[in-house]
Amino acid sequence: MMVEVGDQAGDFSIPDHNGNTVRLSAFRGKRVLLSFHPLAWTRICAEQMKALEANKEAFDALDTVALGISVDSVPCKRAWAESLGINKTRLLADFWPHGAVAQMYGVFDSQKGYSRRANIVVGETGRIIFAAEYPATTVPDMQDVLDALRAVERRVEVAPGA
Repeated sequence: MMVEVGDQAGDFSIPDHNGNTVRLSAFRGKRVLLSFHPLAWTRICAEQMKALEANKEAFDALDTVALGISVDSVPCKRAWAESLGINKTRLLADFWPHGAVAQMYGVFDSQKGYSRRANIVVGETGRIIFAAEYPATTVPDMQDVLDALRAVERRVEVAPGA
């Protein structure tokens, strides 16, 4: 079952497409978008990752780090990032143990051996603040994520003096 808003996010440590280790807890104090996609080298997954790259400035303005995650290996993710022209977004390899992060977040399809398409946002304190799953044939609308982040931003602005 997929994680839900309010759940504590599980920590993980996996490599990005350049082989650098990415640990979720290292981003504490920021918001983190975990954008799960089934497999590299597919059209819809490519559009999903390009959308992360295209919205980098908007994510930065909302103090959010966007990470693309699939079960592909580091060399595969590196070649794919280069072919797509992705330079600013980290693409993570949930390769071994196979799909462990996707399993932790409840988006691993054990029948097919890869993650389902989902966007999950982890808040500054490590709790899930947004979670949505999408049909495999649909590119997720990043506007939903940006709207959710802006809503959280407004609540944060109001909360300290409330």
